[in-house]
Amino acid sequence: MNVYEDLKTELLRINQNVSMLLGRINAMPGTSQHSFQVWENICHSIENQLSEELIRVAVIGTIKSGKSTLINSLFAGDYLKRGAGVVTSMVTRARRGDQLKTKLYFKSWEQVNADIERSLVLFPSLEWRSRKEPFDICRETDREELAEALGSLATKHLLNNDTRNLNSLYLSSYLKGYDRVKDFLSSDHLTQEFSGKEFSAHRDFSGNEVLAFYLKDISLEIDSGEIENNIEIADCQGSDSPNPLHMAMIQDYLLLANLLIYVISSRTGIRQADINFLSMIKKMGIIDHIIFVVNCDLSEHESYDELLGLIGKVKEDLAIIKNDPEVYTYSALFSLFNANQGKLGSKDLQRLTQWKGEEKIISFSSTQEKKFITNLRQVVTRQRYALLFKNHFERLKMIVSGLNHWIRVNQDVLAKGADEASRLMKKIKSQQKKTNRVKSMVKSTLEGAVQQIKREIRTDVDRFFDNRSGEVVPALIEFVKSYNILLYQYQDRVATDGFSNTLYLVFQDFKHGIDTYMAENINPQIFNFVKNEEIKIKEYFETITGPYEVMVNDALSEYNTAMERLGLGVASDYRKPAADVDLKTLKQVKNLELPAAAATMNYSTAIKTEAIMRLGVYNFIKQIKRLIRQPVKDETANALSALKDAIKRMKKETEEGLAFHFKNYKENLKFQYIFQLVDAVTDNIYDVMMERFHDYTQDLSQLTGSMVKNQVDKDQLSLSLQESASTVGEISGRMEQFGASLEKTAGTDLV
Repeated sequence: MNVYEDLKTELLRINQNVSMLLGRINAMPGTSQHSFQVWENICHSIENQLSEELIRVAVIGTIKSGKSTLINSLFAGDYLKRGAGVVTSMVTRARRGDQLKTKLYFKSWEQVNADIERSLVLFPSLEWRSRKEPFDICRETDREELAEALGSLATKHLLNNDTRNLNSLYLSSYLKGYDRVKDFLSSDHLTQEFSGKEFSAHRDFSGNEVLAFYLKDISLEIDSGEIENNIEIADCQGSDSPNPLHMAMIQDYLLLANLLIYVISSRTGIRQADINFLSMIKKMGIIDHIIFVVNCDLSEHESYDELLGLIGKVKEDLAIIKNDPEVYTYSALFSLFNANQGKLGSKDLQRLTQWKGEEKIISFSSTQEKKFITNLRQVVTRQRYALLFKNHFERLKMIVSGLNHWIRVNQDVLAKGADEASRLMKKIKSQQKKTNRVKSMVKSTLEGAVQQIKREIRTDVDRFFDNRSGEVVPALIEFVKSYNILLYQYQDRVATDGFSNTLYLVFQDFKHGIDTYMAENINPQIFNFVKNEEIKIKEYFETITGPYEVMVNDALSEYNTAMERLGLGVASDYRKPAADVDLKTLKQVKNLELPAAAATMNYSTAIKTEAIMRLGVYNFIKQIKRLIRQPVKDETANALSALKDAIKRMKKETEEGLAFHFKNYKENLKFQYIFQLVDAVTDNIYDVMMERFHDYTQDLSQLTGSMVKNQVDKDQLSLSLQESASTVGEISGRMEQFGASLEKTAGTDLV
């Protein structure tokens, strides 16, 4: 067990002891059932956050770099499909569990139909639908008509640059896979589980290029390997997919990840696709959270020195993107085979035996693998848990200090007579009124500060998304305007396939270019902007908490002085420091997520109607010219003229659609994410401050009142308080030891 696990286990035990003590005190005669509700809620939230805290690690890289193999090696088994197709890319999330189990997350019928509608914009086959309603794949006539329309298209209409047209692939795959998923897929049943011996059945879906289109992502629980159960490893397929929606899907996960592992194949080294992907990550502002693994293909390298030369070149190339990159080199496939020798076939066993003969390379690979796994644990724990442990520990110290004070005051009151206890009760209530006024003052001034930061953020967001001078919309509009569609490339298609069929291909090429530009350039800028706004929020609240700290400390000092004058137990000198603003935890607790990166536009089908009408005008003019025996353009030139006008209309529609889209996106970002994050931070700061008041101003009067009215057995109550004081002492001792251990690990790795 590593240091992190030791600290986490001990903190959970301390939290449990504090929670049990609160339960015993609540059971004392004369106390209210809800006297310590605030503190009990804190203990409950600490337990949940420590038990459920998940560290996300994204494994990324270009196709065939060995991402799935690396993850399989970490879990010491062949669990993830290796060599997955790039077209059906998805995020596969794996973590340690008690047994083999997989859960498939399917798209809803609404999401499937939305995909189909996007692929049908400017579909070339005319009048193929008998209905004007939106397409519904659950409707048999819609499926039959679409299948017939697809069947009527020539093979060349289904290809684009010698590869399968993505839109036709979406359409045909959804139709082919419908019968397999219809029985269990519905709007309220979107998951399917396989466990134990049925675990591998998930590959019937994830490994099937037709059925995989129905999947959103996959979650695996694996009962082997050295990965702790609080770490999720995600296989992010499709970084170089031709479909920009796949890139957007990966971007969504990258924003959640605590660490990125970038895999590079030793067969190829750094390629342009790697540079493009890493440049995008840098634009997103998350390049500092990345480590690199050169996945060594043992069959490709003739010598150890040749491998070292490749590694040196990779580091040089990476240094262009990231200073002093952290790079490890080992063979994930050798590690996987070596851990599963008894399960290998004869061919793989022969390869393993051959590789073991390369002693120098294998020794180097094994050493690098051990360093990688050790540093992987160090990075994820160092980054996340130093802050998490510190904040939870300080909250528990606050509760224990408050309990100690509560016990001492009640012991002092218990030792006095009824008349004196009654007098003290009145004084305590009077003091509590003063602290309540301070609470109200803090709340009102904090609300004013919230409005100030919201005004600043509103200005920032509006400026960033401004249609004329902003940082994304003008650049996107300019890209649309300057997007060059070479008509001569479509000349032969117009002549042989007709205007409508050609227009469909032109539009899909155009839309693909726009979506790719958004995924590679616009989305990263938005993510980086949001990251900077989050930093601004964090720094703003950390700056303004100073005056509130003074108010709180002054109020607590006054309270201590008043209690001392009354001859009651004075609270300890412990003052809980202001907690660091932990945005990641707050976002998890409040379920706050950015709008999906894959938010796409729906282009108007009016583009097609307008263009066809324009073509009809050209044909009409041609007939008139024939009558008066004037020269006329040929059919192809006529159609190309109409196509040129159609492109103008497409660009105009796109510009209007983009402006509308980002107007909605901007408002959604403000009100559904950033402003809610501000509110979450504000509530957290206020709650933490009120917890500190709660330490020393707990409703002491209730127990005192019960004693005055002789409603409790003083001897029994005295014994209960004495036992509680002893428990507080034991907990305090354990907390001192924990604090020393935490201090010792400060600035070091929790492994």
